[in-house]
Amino acid sequence: MGSFQNGVAGGDRSATAVDKGVDFAQYFCTYAFLYHQKEMLSDRVRMDAYFNSIFQNKHHFQGKTVLDVGTGSGILAIWSAQAGARKVYAVEATKMSEHARVLVKANNFEDVVEVIEGSMEEVTLPEKVDVIISEWMGYFLLRESMFDSVICARDRWLKPTGIMYPSHARMWVAPIRSGLVDQKVSDYQETMDDWYNFTNETKTNYGVDMSVLTKPFSEEQRKYYLQTALWNNLHPHQVIGTAAVVKEIDCLTVTVNDILEVRSNLSSSITLEDTRLCGFGGWFDVHFRGRTEDPAQQEIELTTAPSIDNGTHWGQQVFLMHPSIRVCGGDDLNVSFLMKRSKENHRLLEVELSCEIKQHTGKLLPPLNKTFYIE
Repeated sequence: MGSFQNGVAGGDRSATAVDKGVDFAQYFCTYAFLYHQKEMLSDRVRMDAYFNSIFQNKHHFQGKTVLDVGTGSGILAIWSAQAGARKVYAVEATKMSEHARVLVKANNFEDVVEVIEGSMEEVTLPEKVDVIISEWMGYFLLRESMFDSVICARDRWLKPTGIMYPSHARMWVAPIRSGLVDQKVSDYQETMDDWYNFTNETKTNYGVDMSVLTKPFSEEQRKYYLQTALWNNLHPHQVIGTAAVVKEIDCLTVTVNDILEVRSNLSSSITLEDTRLCGFGGWFDVHFRGRTEDPAQQEIELTTAPSIDNGTHWGQQVFLMHPSIRVCGGDDLNVSFLMKRSKENHRLLEVELSCEIKQHTGKLLPPLNKTFYIE
């Protein structure tokens, strides 16, 4: 989720090779359905940002060649043509390409937009392009690893003077409060109580002692309830401290190796009096700035930060810390953050998060260390 298609294979470079058949079954197939395209196309924040970035910066498109990586329904390619592009190559890995061709023709741009079915790593274009446009962002920016394919497209097909849409991206985290931490702990405890009843009944009724499996069952359920990052739409009032940038990305220069691991040491201060630190919220924003030599006339930002009424389908990733800790305004947090790709599935992520709290009184609390999974 989180792209106009997200349908080009990535993640193979500088990482363990991925079986294409398995990858397609696990990932690309979702984006071949119109219902999924509709969900993303209904995200007004997302749509407005891309629409405005193109039509308020037509000078980047008029008479230019454009590559749309993961075109999906083809709407970015059509907008590029409407903004005056001479030629648009719309690359799509799934059968959604057939719908894109129909849509392009219905909007009378078949002479400008060429829809190409195939993975970005394998497609060959007849020329280099002036602009690469793509909506590659996954949950917490990098889930799904689609950005690998955009980087591949850039290195193969973007002219030295070319422009990336978007041009920059940032990842953020901030301390939060949430009733979900109590709910998840309660759910885990109920699941374990049910397991104990199950093992007792199995031994009593069927003469088999299952208790030897209690530890792996507990680990399995702990991961599910207490270590899996949650998708959530946070209210701004749930953010209890200053937000900090985890990672800044220049889409024109970043390499795949730069994003295989995201490592950061950051600081935050609690801004609310007498509240509970229940974990951290993570989100991202992207910017359309052009490049230094050819800047945007109107810079556009797309943010997935907590919002009262302007949320996106990306929402935020929530990393719950249990038990929660009572904190006060002026308490300082020193956070160590490490995010890397899952060994089992390169499109999923693992996060190691450590937090040290220095109270406003000067007292230093023992560090909290947690591992989370973005699945």
